[in-house]
Amino acid sequence: MKKQIIAITLAAVMAAGMTGCGSSNGSNSSDTANKDASLDYKSIDLETGDSDLKADLKVITHRTDLVDTTFEEYAQEFQKLYPNVTISFEGITNYADDMTTRLTSGDWGDICMIPTTVNKSEFSTYFEPICNYDDMKDSYEFLGDKMFDGKVYGIASMGNAMGIVYNKSVFEKAGISELPTTPDAFLDDLKQIKDKTDAIPLYTNYAAGWTLTAWDSYIGGTATGDADFMNNTIVHQANPFSKRSDETGPYAVYNTLYEAVSEGLTEDDPTTTDWEGCKSQINNGKIGCMVLGSWAIIQMQEAGDHADDIGYMPFPITVDGKQYASASADYAYGINVNSTADEKKASAAFIKWLTEKSGYAYDQGGIPIVKGETYPETLSAFTNVTLVMDNPTPTGEEDLYANINNGSELSLNSDPTHVARIIESAIDHNETMDEIADSWNEAWTSAQESNGVTPQ
Repeated sequence: MKKQIIAITLAAVMAAGMTGCGSSNGSNSSDTANKDASLDYKSIDLETGDSDLKADLKVITHRTDLVDTTFEEYAQEFQKLYPNVTISFEGITNYADDMTTRLTSGDWGDICMIPTTVNKSEFSTYFEPICNYDDMKDSYEFLGDKMFDGKVYGIASMGNAMGIVYNKSVFEKAGISELPTTPDAFLDDLKQIKDKTDAIPLYTNYAAGWTLTAWDSYIGGTATGDADFMNNTIVHQANPFSKRSDETGPYAVYNTLYEAVSEGLTEDDPTTTDWEGCKSQINNGKIGCMVLGSWAIIQMQEAGDHADDIGYMPFPITVDGKQYASASADYAYGINVNSTADEKKASAAFIKWLTEKSGYAYDQGGIPIVKGETYPETLSAFTNVTLVMDNPTPTGEEDLYANINNGSELSLNSDPTHVARIIESAIDHNETMDEIADSWNEAWTSAQESNGVTPQ
């Protein structure tokens, strides 16, 4: 079953089974009085803590690699302020699918990373409002990402600048002295890597599946410089996937992948790619680059003895003479609406501590959520690049993008099928990128019309 179908049925399933749902500590829907309780997030004091607050929290995360190490260290530090709050962690590998299912059953803990499959209008069914948007909008980045009707249901764990992780040594051996700023220049660099080194120029990570959705993250701010593109423009625009003459827009992003595969600038057999193995491969100079968010930098650096060789560069698109990079929220912390009042209060405190005190964003090479904090050194190549953070969805259209995205069955940013199609078509030469884009435009237009939108 496709994720969009699962998302649509979430509310119905949860409503039918609500009497059996609860937190890890036995809370259930009889606790509904807590739904309207204010967490008073802004006033949580992380200097003094609260030794009287008692709660046993369960946190579910996609970061399986941090469950037994970094997260445990965070919990120990947090407990210096909240000594009577215990925290356990569960990591899920196939997070989006499995966590979506867990939400429908209610079999989960007190804090989770909100799956992208949940529509904004469904937030209140599963998650406690953490704060009002207006109360924290001047303090936190990406606050509108999990906001509905003025209430924030999720706080981003960090932000990601969308670029390309690459091996500096490989690029130097290939004779590349300047980072590319256009798709054509990037493809020329990949050809040089293929001709002058033994490294795979561009590694697709096709077999992993979920990694392919990274390509969707570049079609907005990166490819257009427009902060309204993802939550407004693409919803109303006619044929948004069409080719532009200036090598910008969504087509330019996807065509970069198509051409790289078509010209043999990727691995020989995409079905044999190995997500875990690619980390050491790029660290050791066997891969030139991979298109992934900035969250991947630290993982690649820690995968071998050549951390200094790992760099991060902007995606090669230039809009009117300037480069942009989408900066988007990573997974956001959400609090189970069925947890007890004390569990919710402790969860909010832990989320605020993770956001403001843990250093998680720096540890993982991401953008800090607290406004005004210095960006990590890993983003030094973005000095002259404008970071574009998506503007909030217009009031009254909170679910419109999701409805069109799901209705078109493209499922941007959640299902890799459409990106896999690019790779497969480029290998088999059974479809051109233009033909693929035309079919996407047709599906998108149909979904727009089904949702009462007249494309402009």
